[in-house]
Amino acid sequence: MFDFLKFTPRGTPAGPRPVPAAVPEAKASAAGQLVASPGATGRPAHAARDTAQLTQQGFARNPVGFRAVRLIAEAAAALPLVLQDHATRYDAHPVLDLIARPNPAQGRAELLESLYGQLLLTGNGYVEAVAEEGLPQELHVLRSDRMSVVPGEDGWPVAYDYAVGGRKHRFPARAVCHVKSFHPQDDHYGLSALQAAATAIEVHNGASRWSLALLENAARPSGAIVYNGPNGGTLAPDQFDRLVSEMEAQHQGARNAGRPMLLEGGLDWKPMGFSPSDMEFQKTKESAAREIAIAFGVPPMILGIPGDATYANYQEANRAFVRLTVLPLATRVTSAISDWLSDFTGERITLAPDLDQIPALAAERDSQWRRIAGAAFLSPSEKRRLLGLPPAEAPDGT
Repeated sequence: MFDFLKFTPRGTPAGPRPVPAAVPEAKASAAGQLVASPGATGRPAHAARDTAQLTQQGFARNPVGFRAVRLIAEAAAALPLVLQDHATRYDAHPVLDLIARPNPAQGRAELLESLYGQLLLTGNGYVEAVAEEGLPQELHVLRSDRMSVVPGEDGWPVAYDYAVGGRKHRFPARAVCHVKSFHPQDDHYGLSALQAAATAIEVHNGASRWSLALLENAARPSGAIVYNGPNGGTLAPDQFDRLVSEMEAQHQGARNAGRPMLLEGGLDWKPMGFSPSDMEFQKTKESAAREIAIAFGVPPMILGIPGDATYANYQEANRAFVRLTVLPLATRVTSAISDWLSDFTGERITLAPDLDQIPALAAERDSQWRRIAGAAFLSPSEKRRLLGLPPAEAPDGT
């Protein structure tokens, strides 16, 4: 059995405890005291994938994946949000205040960008609620690679384990909002775009390494030094070692590009031209970059990848990006968060992007407003419902 630790507010030393003594006055993340280092009813169900390696190769070391994730996460986090129930659209509400300032270290944009980033990179996003009762006092995004689902006897999650630094904390299922991407073969974890684009990422990274090696080799195709010795003789071992060392010191690397090669003693340089596979290498790299962008749902035109003519101009590509990628992601995540927070408050609320304040969709919304406003066979309440608005209040305010 694990000896569970007492988790206290940030800055307070943690110690063993058999039974909690008192509820701390200041609320903080239960995982806040865990320090990272290289490490009941149900057992954790670990995802069958190496999240850390995928993130390193596809995000930290790949410019296409890095830019695609940042582009989506920042655009989705910047969308204006609206909160309403079946009858009222709120200008002020405790949930809006909580989203605007989810914890002392983050604002709304930072929290949502972190959540979207985790979801894009791992297929899973986890939000912790720091609450005693009622609406949570704080919200924290937890790292997906440290979370494990603990399924119950019926297969549904009953808890979540957060492990770091050789220690582990178990959250009840109610305290964590788990947002995941669709995965047809996993009951507990989502499928990330990095997994779908893993092969394209390997090809793109390999092409980048090949280009770097070519640059370090003076950006020239390889060749051969031919020794035309008397009577077909060969170089002595010490002569061969000297030749290799001089080549490495004087004719390799970008700083030696263009330096003339001085050969002696029957040595002759035979350059070798680019092979057809070398000539196609750049096209292969661009093709891999397009596959990575497509996996994330970013039009290659937006990332500056050549060879894509799907959209007539950048404006159309940006509109498709917002409509087909950013908006569905933000709608799904905010809907999950609002449903989860509704369980704390007992009030059915809906948090969603405000379509009327998204500049990229202004032309579409104007057209929709004109069509609905000109539909004489619709009542005012039906028109408001089609536009996603709550019913109008009565003249007396009721």
